[in-house]
Formats: sequence, structure tokens, C-alpha cells
Amino acid sequence: MEEIEKLVYKYALQNAYKHGGRAQDKAVISKIFVERPDLRSRAKEISEIAKKIVEKVNSMSIQDQERELKEKYPDLLEEKKKEESEKKTLPPIKVEGNFVTRFAPNPDGPIHLGNARAAIISYKYAEMYNGKFILRFDDTDPKVKRPILDAYDWIRKDLDWLGIKWNKEVKASERLEFYYSMAKELINKGFAYVDTCSEEEFKKMRDSGKPCPNRLKSAEDNLYLFEKMLNGEFKEGEAVVRIKTDLSLPDPSQRDWVLLRIIDVKKNPHPITGDKYWIWPTYNFASALDDHELGITHIFRGKEHEVNAEKQKWIYNYMGWKYPYVEEFGRLRLEGFMMSKSKIRTVLEKGISIDDPRLPTLAGLRRRGILPETIIETIITVGLKISDATISFDNLAALNRKKLDPIAKRLMFVEQSREFTIELPEPIKAKIPYNPSKPLEYREILVNPGDKILLDAKDTEEGAIVRLMELCNVIISGKKLIFHSKSLEDAKKLNAKIIQWVKKDEASNVEVIIPDPNEEKPPIFGYGEKEIRNLKVDEIVQFIRFGFVRVDNKTDNKVTVIFSHE
Repeated sequence: MEEIEKLVYKYALQNAYKHGGRAQDKAVISKIFVERPDLRSRAKEISEIAKKIVEKVNSMSIQDQERELKEKYPDLLEEKKKEESEKKTLPPIKVEGNFVTRFAPNPDGPIHLGNARAAIISYKYAEMYNGKFILRFDDTDPKVKRPILDAYDWIRKDLDWLGIKWNKEVKASERLEFYYSMAKELINKGFAYVDTCSEEEFKKMRDSGKPCPNRLKSAEDNLYLFEKMLNGEFKEGEAVVRIKTDLSLPDPSQRDWVLLRIIDVKKNPHPITGDKYWIWPTYNFASALDDHELGITHIFRGKEHEVNAEKQKWIYNYMGWKYPYVEEFGRLRLEGFMMSKSKIRTVLEKGISIDDPRLPTLAGLRRRGILPETIIETIITVGLKISDATISFDNLAALNRKKLDPIAKRLMFVEQSREFTIELPEPIKAKIPYNPSKPLEYREILVNPGDKILLDAKDTEEGAIVRLMELCNVIISGKKLIFHSKSLEDAKKLNAKIIQWVKKDEASNVEVIIPDPNEEKPPIFGYGEKEIRNLKVDEIVQFIRFGFVRVDNKTDNKVTVIFSHE
């Protein structure tokens, strides 16, 4: 049994140190069974041992965990350092001359973890090759993917939070005259035409490989029809501008696709231009023209755009332009979260805010206490994988914990409190560092004999000897805490659990919101040490033996925090 406990302790230390100080018992058990497959028959017993030892290891500071690894299992520490030295970066790509890239979001909703990928990868490559990064709002669909006026600022704020700076900002909706002039050029060169067939008629002829009548007309005739479109002589659905492609292409969607269409802007006004323009470019027309006109040399986007690239190349080939270098990647999901932009927009329309911590939006993750560095490192680690990728929130939390652990204040919070009177031989002043990595930064709490102390109910077993963190060791006896000894060494000899505590007359009322994307959970109400009242909104701290939280709101009588993760 002693041998098994040592094995569990070894792997619990390794797992905790790898993941920011918090070991997961399942991961530890898996390691044990790899080394000792003969123990699988004792799985239930091993599981119980692992839970107890993991709890003990997780109560240690990350510095203590590192010290134990260094003294007892230095080979595991070297393994961790080797992993860190092999930190992933984006792979090199082909660059000839200038490097200009862009991020082109549709401002019809907030950015989430999935579509932030293109922004981060594009910007990091621009940094890598000393290039330029352009923010281009793709806002040319006032009907189906109608832009939200506030979303322009949502996106700017999210990019700024990520540390992304853009050299230029462009709104496609402010470039319509440019698109019209390019449409005229394509028509004049015989590469495009005005189609007045109904959608049903066009599809019937397209699928049979036959052209619509106007395709065969002269450039002059089609320019005349386009002027009629510009003058408002056609209604929505009565005319579109199409590019001439190959009517025998195997993919029907590639045959004579739409460049410009009419939208009834009286019914569907654009949030910026209102009803000033009624002819709007499709995504592929506007993107192709802007990428060339803005000098884009490299594009990073999801692989679902592969079919769009084939469409856009028709314009590039007709105009004699060089198509940009393209890197495509798979979709990115955050496991257990709703990742569909349209579904997120639906819940927003029901009154949920974009920074609801149950959402995978950058605003939601930010409010939950996820750091921008965590988001960026996660995206870079996934890189340019063409296959779809799923990230578990546990993995995101482990990385976030690793970044917060050396900097976050560690404060005492009691969830389900029990009140005790402490019996001391004399007043004792607890000197508690905010973080073990910064021992010179601390707060002091004076405890006098007879003071009321709040403990978490789960730590109050009758007769147990526990150590009140940085104060003293006490015996739990009825409603009293009886002084036993003062030193940490005594606590270790007694195998006393080190627990958090709160002095009642200095206690802060704390509300903890528990975000869960799958169910509504009631908040937790408890008491925290007085220092919690001095925290600032947005500050991220660790409640000892509870987890990391972000301060969301403060009133005169309560501090509200949002639970981030353990």
C-alpha cells in the first residue's frame, strides 16, 4: 500500500505541476495503470487513494509542488522543462517581398473563440514577417446577415483586448461606388452581365448548361441594364449582375455566380448607410476586389472558404491579377459551448449580453477571467491544422491557471460557514503573503483570544487538529477552536490539514456566480477576508481551495465574483 501511495503521489505532483497546480485524479490514475497494469484489477481502491492524495497535492502551493518534485522526482521536473522548451510557434510560410494580411469579420455578432482564430493567426504572421494587418468589416448584407451597429465596437474592443493592432480599417459598406465601377469594367470587357431571369428560371437553365438570354447580349446592352439597376428601375429579385464562368463546371454554384444584387433597403436598411444604396455586392465580389485593391498578399481563413477562393479566382484571372497566398484551417470548437454564430445571435436577441460568461464569445471568456494570453497561446498551439479541432474547457483552464498562478492574489473565502470562538494564549498576528512567489507583499490579520472565526463546514470534523493558514494549529472542539501549537512544522508532524479561515468581524459578504453553459446554477453566498473588499472590478484572484474568480461588481455590502475555474 505504501508503494502504491508513493506512485500516486509522484504522478499527482507531476500532473499538478504541469497544469498550474491542480492535478486531475483521472489523469493520475491513467499514468499509474500505464506503469503498473497489474493494478487495474484494484481500480476502485486505486481511485479512492488517488482522490485523497490529489486533494492533498492540490492544497500545496505550486512552489511546494516544484520543491517536492525537485527533491524526490527530478526526472519528472526535467520532462516538464523539456516540454516548455519545445513551446509551439506558428510554422514558417512562403513570403516574397511585402507581407499584408487582413481579418474580415462580418459585424453581425460578437467574436467567439472559433472565429478569433483567423484574427490571431493573421496578426501573428504579420508580426513574424514585419508586415501589415488590416481590419476589414465585411458588412455588405443588410438583409440575411444584417450587421449590428454595436458589433463594430465589440470587434474592435475584442481585438484590442487580444493586443491586436491594425494598420488600417476598412468598411466594405463604404466602398460601394468602387464596387459599381469595377462591375462596369467587368461588363464592358464582356466578363459579366445583367441577368433579368427569375432565380427559378436561372437555376433551370444553369443546371442544363444553358445560358440566360442576357449573357449573349453585347456589353453595351448590359451596361444599359446596369444603369437601370443603379437608377432604381428594378426591384429586389428582378435583376442581378453575374460573372461569366464555365457553364459546364461540375459544381452548379460555381456557374455564373452573382456579383451584385438588389436589396429592398426600405425594409432592410443598413445600420451605417441606411437606404442610400440598394445594390449590394456579394461576399465573393467585395472580398476579391478589396483583397486586390488593399494589396493583400496572404490570407488565413477557415477551410469552408475553399469554394469561395475558386469563385474569386475568376475575377483575378479576368483582371490579370495575382491571387494571394492562402492558408486554410479547420473549425475550432470549445467543447460544451454553443459555437454557432447564428445561434449566439439568437440568444442575444432574447436579451442575453455578449459578455455572458456562459458564452464562448471573447467578451464572455474575458468576463469569466480567461486571459488574452491564454486565448492566443491556445490558438497558436492548434496552429494551421486543416482538420477540425475541439478544445476542452479543462485544457483552456489549465493553461489559464498556469499563467495566473504566479501573479494572482490568494485570498481566503469560506463557502458554507460555521462559527467558532477561538481560544488563544495571547493575540496572534497572521502575516499572509498575497502570492507565495512574492513573499514581501502580504497582509496582516490580528486575531485576539475570544474572536469569532468562520470555517468551511467541510473542514470542521469534531476533534480534528487543523492549521489555520499562517496563524496557528487548533483543535476543533464543539463551537471552540482550542490553541494547540503555532508552527507549520508541528502541523506537518500532526498531518494537520491547512485550511482557510475568516475573522467574522472583518468578513466581506461574497456572491459567487457559477457559469455553466448547459444549466442554470444558483450563486454561492459566503464570507471572505476583509482584503476582498479592496479588490478592483476585473481583478482576477484565487480563492484558496476554491478556485480562481474575477471580480464582477462591488456594492457597499457585497462583492460579486464570477467563478473562472479551479
